[in-house]
Amino acid sequence: MTPDGFRFGPFTLDPGNRRLTRDGEVVEINGRYLDALILMAERPGQLVTKDQFLDQVWRGVPVTEEALTQCIRTLRRQLGDTAGRSTYIETVPKHGYRFIAPVSAIETEQTEPEPPLVAAKPVALDSPYDLKRTLLLGGAGVLGGGLAGVIGGLIYGLIAVSHPLQPGIGSGSILLVLVWLTTLVALMGGAAVGIGMAATGLGRRQPSPWIIFGGALGGMTVGGAVKLLGLDAFNLLVGRSPGDITGGVEGFILGGAIGLGLWLGARGRDPLPLRRCMITAGLSAALAGMAIPLFGGRLMGGSLDLLAKTFPESQLQLGMIGSWFGETGFGPIAQSVTGGLEGLLFAPCVAGAMILARRGMQTG
Repeated sequence: MTPDGFRFGPFTLDPGNRRLTRDGEVVEINGRYLDALILMAERPGQLVTKDQFLDQVWRGVPVTEEALTQCIRTLRRQLGDTAGRSTYIETVPKHGYRFIAPVSAIETEQTEPEPPLVAAKPVALDSPYDLKRTLLLGGAGVLGGGLAGVIGGLIYGLIAVSHPLQPGIGSGSILLVLVWLTTLVALMGGAAVGIGMAATGLGRRQPSPWIIFGGALGGMTVGGAVKLLGLDAFNLLVGRSPGDITGGVEGFILGGAIGLGLWLGARGRDPLPLRRCMITAGLSAALAGMAIPLFGGRLMGGSLDLLAKTFPESQLQLGMIGSWFGETGFGPIAQSVTGGLEGLLFAPCVAGAMILARRGMQTG
């Protein structure tokens, strides 16, 4: 008979399947922190020194004692424990920790071992830079941006087709074109901002403030490219361009705001809290989106309105949004409100997708 797991309180720890459950419900836990819990549960009542944690959990990766402190703090929170009144983990000052809860072994009959399966190796979050990690997180940013683009395109499309259209113009076609256009721009924005933040530290265990610069640089790059290609395309096809549509400056501000919100939500937390990071990123980007039109910039809504004004025969009309705020046409208040809503939609989608991708890489 060989131990197959451990039970303590309402928890069941299955080292083989790398899973912790509470009353049958899976407890989400960082892979390295799970190693620390297994190490202590295998030695109930025994002191596990700090050196043992560093050797057997971090396996030679140079970290500070603060990393171990954060590990124990997170484990206690997930077990419902506290440092002052310990039920599971006891602190032995200056030496280490001891697992003090009664532990019972789960035993199963020994069977012939099956040929090992080659599992995909989790992407490490400790190295300063990793191309695979950056591309995976950037890909998640693409998916998040695409989702925001579809939702935003549907909203603008439904507004655009709510007024009477000329004969022969189908509302479905206008809706489809706007969804396609906003999704394309959002996909590019999600890719650039996502890769920028991933390359500057979002993929690390504790994201650095450099992700603010990475998001800003990515946003500026794609914003400048969209503006340059858009203006050139209009000049080439119809001989005139809509003028000052959204570009690099707007992308720099919005991308930096997303990076700032993510960094604020992630500070001192591992794994990164999904809801908190989405909220802080959304609020930061919403404030930036509201401010951009006040200083003469334009986001997607303002660019679409400028496009409609450049081509008066266009069926694209967003002026009714301004009428909701007592304006004639798509005025500064309407641009500021829609800019804030665009940031509030885009940032949480990108941030949420990237954090979920991070969690997948950590658990392998």
